[in-house]
Amino acid sequence: MELQSLPVNYLPIIFQMLVAIGFVVTTMFVTHKIGPKRNTSDKLTPFESGIEVVGNARTPMSIKYFLVAILFVLFDVEVIFMYPWAVNFRDLGRDGMVEMFIFMGTLLAGFFYILKKGALNWD
Repeated sequence: MELQSLPVNYLPIIFQMLVAIGFVVTTMFVTHKIGPKRNTSDKLTPFESGIEVVGNARTPMSIKYFLVAILFVLFDVEVIFMYPWAVNFRDLGRDGMVEMFIFMGTLLAGFFYILKKGALNWD
């Protein structure tokens, strides 16, 4: 016997989605209408962890900062891949050791490439 999915079978899902969307829209509308509206100068100023704002937020920054941040995240995530290998070190045996040497070699080659390109130099 072959089961067919009919449009009638999707009615509970569609009904649940409509109820959820209706709840969100209604909640946002009601809270906007009945909520307090006291705009003061303190509320309208930007707040950054209790530090007074100084200067313009659009001050240009060196691209080196972002490059180092991205490289840190990249190599940090690569190190996370070593954890399962370290946990199962004995079970993986010689094949696991060879595969980790290949992985570390590739990672080291990428690191030397970054050093050669001067990505970590702060000129």
